[in-house]
Amino acid sequence: MWELKLPDGGDAEALEVFAASGLGAAAAIPAIPSILPLPLMEGPEDTRARVDAICASVHRLAPFRPSGIVCLTGPGDDRDTVVEGLRVIAGEAERVGMRVGLEPINRVGGENWTFISSLGEAAELLDDADHPALGLQFDTWHVWNTPNVLEEIGRHVSRFTGVHIADWREPTRSWADRVLPGDGVADLPRLVGALDAAGWDGYYDVEIFSDNGSFGNAWPDSLWDVAVDDLARRARDAFAAVWEARIRSPVDPPGAV
Repeated sequence: MWELKLPDGGDAEALEVFAASGLGAAAAIPAIPSILPLPLMEGPEDTRARVDAICASVHRLAPFRPSGIVCLTGPGDDRDTVVEGLRVIAGEAERVGMRVGLEPINRVGGENWTFISSLGEAAELLDDADHPALGLQFDTWHVWNTPNVLEEIGRHVSRFTGVHIADWREPTRSWADRVLPGDGVADLPRLVGALDAAGWDGYYDVEIFSDNGSFGNAWPDSLWDVAVDDLARRARDAFAAVWEARIRSPVDPPGAV
């Protein structure tokens, strides 16, 4: 669920439509998704204003009851500002019964989005912030190529607020060039198997960025040019095939940190 897609002043109607759909709510992404400014997205430069905006988004998105509110660090090295921002955002999330999922971003091309690229690095930030409403947003596209990812799944699964699923095109052309599960090189059967073995029982949320010109690259094979109903069916079938092929690798017991 993306806040950017909600109509201004239309939250009540959107809630009614959502409730009638029968769909569940996986991870929600605020309009301002990071504490430090993002070069590739509009938003205030002042970090206090950004934290205030994310807190407002937490309150706006909470009625949809998502599994978590995704948060990025933003690029740079201002760790203290991020830690303090996470504490403030987590406090607001706790007030409305929500959790915040800090998401590490792939080390390949991630310099415009974050300074953390593994579950372990993200967990260290959570330890520094030390708030019960803070967790981790897991994304296969971002962490598939990090060292010891299977072991890190077992170590940190108890902190997961959501799971994003996408596959890695090789060679990849940009951050907005993801492919459906099973169509890339990320070994999703092993990653999904590790999640299953570690005890993850929440949503598997297929998240595809596939630029059709919206971010400056009109890929001729963009999945965003596929009719939405057709793409949704293809995504569901693709994940189902990965699930059937999952490999339950040994991992640390659930809850280990």
